[in-house]
Amino acid sequence: MTSDNRPRLALAMQEGLAGRLFDDEQLRRLGRAADLDPAPVLHEFSSPRAKASLARVDILVTGWGCPPLTAEVLARAPRLRAVVHAAGSVKHHVTAACWERGIAVSSAAAANAVPVAEYTVAMIVLANKRVLPLLARQASGHAQTDPPDSSVPVGNYRKQIGVVGASAVGRRVLALLRNYDVERVVADPYLTEAEAGTLGARLLGLDELVSTSDVVSLHAPSLPQTRHLMDARRLSSMRPGATLINTARGELVDTAALTAAVGSGQLYAVLDVTDPEPLPADSPLWNHPHVALTPHVAGSLGTELLRMGELAVGEVERLADSRPLNHPVSARLLERMA
Repeated sequence: MTSDNRPRLALAMQEGLAGRLFDDEQLRRLGRAADLDPAPVLHEFSSPRAKASLARVDILVTGWGCPPLTAEVLARAPRLRAVVHAAGSVKHHVTAACWERGIAVSSAAAANAVPVAEYTVAMIVLANKRVLPLLARQASGHAQTDPPDSSVPVGNYRKQIGVVGASAVGRRVLALLRNYDVERVVADPYLTEAEAGTLGARLLGLDELVSTSDVVSLHAPSLPQTRHLMDARRLSSMRPGATLINTARGELVDTAALTAAVGSGQLYAVLDVTDPEPLPADSPLWNHPHVALTPHVAGSLGTELLRMGELAVGEVERLADSRPLNHPVSARLLERMA
C-alpha cells in the first residue's frame, strides 16, 4: 500500500482496450480510489518497465489480452492482492498460482451477460417468427408474406423456450423472457427446482428440455463434460422446425451433426459461436436459409464495453474502502464457469 493507505493500481490488457473500457469519468473515479501506476497499460509482463510496475501494484485491473498470471509473474508482484477483470472469463489469465497466493479475483461477467442475453432474446423472437428463411427469400428477390414452413406454427405466443445452463447469461435470458407470453424451462445439473422457480422457469432434465422446446438456447460453460453436449442424438430428438441458438461456446455443438440436421430441413440454427471458429469456407452452414451466422458479436461491443468498465471501477472502489467484492470469482466457481 502507499503511504496514505491508498492502493496502487495498474492496467493489464491488449493495446487500445483501456480507452474503450473506461471513459474520462470512470478514469477519474479510479484515480480517486487508487494511485494509478505511472507506467502505461501493460501488454506483457517481461520487460523492465512491466517488472517495475508489477513490483509496485496492489490491484491489477485486467482485460482481454492480459498475459497469464503465472507463479513467475506473481513473484514479481509481492504486493498484489486483487485482480479485477473488466471482462467475462478469467480462465485465460488467472492461474492456480493466484489461488495459492490468496489473491482476490473479480469478473465483469455479469455486465457482459447483458448484451448476450439481449441478443439471445432478440433471436428467439425472430426465430419463432420464421424471419431467417424469410430473409433468405427476400435477399434472393422472392417476396413472400407467409413463412415457408407451414407445418410449424409461427409466432412466440405459448412457445416453450429451453435455456441450457443457469449461468449469468442464462438467468438474464429467463428474466427478460418474463415480458413474453412464452413458457420458460431450464436445465442445469447444479440447479434445484426451488431455484428454478425463483427464475420463473420449470426445471427439466436436459433430454426432456431438448425434445420438448421450440427454441433451445445454450448458456453452459465449455468443460470436458459439455463438449458436444448437443450431439447427433440430442439434435435428432429436437422438435421438427425447432431452433438451436448458441451464444456460449462453439464446442458445445457437434458441428457435423448440426450440419446434417439443418441440411435435412429438420432444424433452424442461430450461431454466434462455432467449432471451428470461423467455419471452413466450404461449410454448408454459411449459406443455408435455416441458419443465421454472426461473428461472435453477442458479447460486449462498442458502448457496451463501458458497462464492463463501470463494474470494474465499482469493484476497485470497494477494495479501496475495504469492502467485499460484489462479483468475486473463486477457484471452485471457476470450474463451472465459461
